[in-house]
Amino acid sequence: MVSFQSRTIRSLGWFRHRVAPWRFAHLLLLCGFLIILSCGTTNGQYEYRQPIKTGDGLTVAGLDQVDMDVELISSAIDEILDGEFAEIHSFLILKNGRLVLEEYFAGHDYQWNGPNFHGAMRNWDRDMRHNVHSVGKSITSACIGIALDKGFIGSVKQSIFDYLPEHTRFQRDGKEQITIEHLLTMTSGLQWDEWGSSYSSQTNDVIALWMNCGDPIACILEKPLVGQPGAKFIYSGGNMILLGEIVKNATGLDIESFAAEHLFEPMGITPAKWVWINDTGVIYAGGDQRLTPREMLKFGLVYLNGGVGSGGHRVVSEQWTLNSARPWNGPENSWFNQPFKTIPPGDSSWGDRGYSYSWWTHIYKHRGKEYPAYFALGFGGQKIVVFPEQEAVVVFTAGNYAKADASAEILTDFVIPAFDN
Repeated sequence: MVSFQSRTIRSLGWFRHRVAPWRFAHLLLLCGFLIILSCGTTNGQYEYRQPIKTGDGLTVAGLDQVDMDVELISSAIDEILDGEFAEIHSFLILKNGRLVLEEYFAGHDYQWNGPNFHGAMRNWDRDMRHNVHSVGKSITSACIGIALDKGFIGSVKQSIFDYLPEHTRFQRDGKEQITIEHLLTMTSGLQWDEWGSSYSSQTNDVIALWMNCGDPIACILEKPLVGQPGAKFIYSGGNMILLGEIVKNATGLDIESFAAEHLFEPMGITPAKWVWINDTGVIYAGGDQRLTPREMLKFGLVYLNGGVGSGGHRVVSEQWTLNSARPWNGPENSWFNQPFKTIPPGDSSWGDRGYSYSWWTHIYKHRGKEYPAYFALGFGGQKIVVFPEQEAVVVFTAGNYAKADASAEILTDFVIPAFDN
C-alpha cells in the first residue's frame, strides 16, 4: 500500500483550492496529526536497497551517498507497486557516476497484435531485454554522429541524396534541399503521419511500410513536401529509416552491423538486433531494438560523459552530445523551440518540449529552480533521461502502450525533488 504520508500530502493541493480557507486550515491540522500518528508504524511496503555490482562496468552506491532523498524515492517505488502508474517495468537512477537505484516490476511484454499491445506477463529483471521502441531513434542518431567522426559522412549539412544514389529521381520539387540535419531534427518537411492513428493501423505511415510497400526508401521519398526543409517539425520514423540507409551507403555496413561494431561493442554491450522491413533489405532505424535497462543506462551515460563510455573509451564526439542536449534552431524553425511548445500541438499531457538531434529536450522546474534535461523516448513509456547539471541519468521501461506516459509524473513528483535534498 502507498505510504499514508505520501498520499495525504499529494491530496492537500487539490483540497486547498476547493474549500473555504478556515476549513482548509482545520483539514491541515487534522492531516498533520494523522501523519504524526502514522510515523513509526509504516512507510509503505518498499525498503530501499543499494544496487549490486555485476561486473558490467557500472559502479554502484547508495542514494544517501549521492545526497538523494531516500524516502522520496522509496515513496515512488511504493506507488509503482500499488499500481498508481499502471505498468512500470524498471526504474534506474545513476548519479555522480554511480548506479544508486535499480528496481524491476512485473508487467506485460510488448506484442504488436495483442490487446493494448500486451503480450506475455513477465517478472522483469536486469538480464531481460526490453523493446525500447523509439528510444532507438537516439541510437540511430548516435550512429550518424560516429559515421561523421570517422569521416564516412562529410557533414550533416550535406544533401541526403549524396548518400542515396539509387533514389536521386526524387531530388526535385524542393526535396533537393533536405539535409541529413533535417532528418535528425524531424524537419525534413516530408509528409508523414505517425501520430494520427494507432501503431496497429495500416493507415499509420510506419505500419504501411510493412503492409503496402516494396521499396521503403522510395515510399518515404515520394511523399510531398508539406513544409520547407528546416522550417516545420513533423515527427517521422521515415526520417530515421532514411538515416539508416545513409549509414549503409556511406560506410558499406548496414546500420545493425555498424552499430554493433562502433557503438554497442565500445560501450561493452552485447549488440542489439534491429528490425528489418520484410525482405526489402531496409532496416527500420526508427527503433524497436531490445536492450536491458542497464544497457540503456550505459547509453545515456555516454551522453552525460560528453561521448565517453563507462569504460573510458570515446564512443562519439563531445560536440555530438552537445547538439543532442539543446533544441535545434533552423533558419525558420522557432515553432517548437525558444520558447518550448507543446508537441504535438495542443497535447498538454506531453508538456512543453523541444527537439534536438533525435533527442527530446525539456526544462523541468522545482521550487523556482530549473532542471534542464534531454531524453530518448519510446512508445509505452521507455525513457533515458539525461540531467547534465545533476550529473544524472534516469531510465524507465514500461508497458503503458494504451495509457499516458506515467513516468513523467515520477520524474516531477519524486526524482527531481529528491535531487534537491
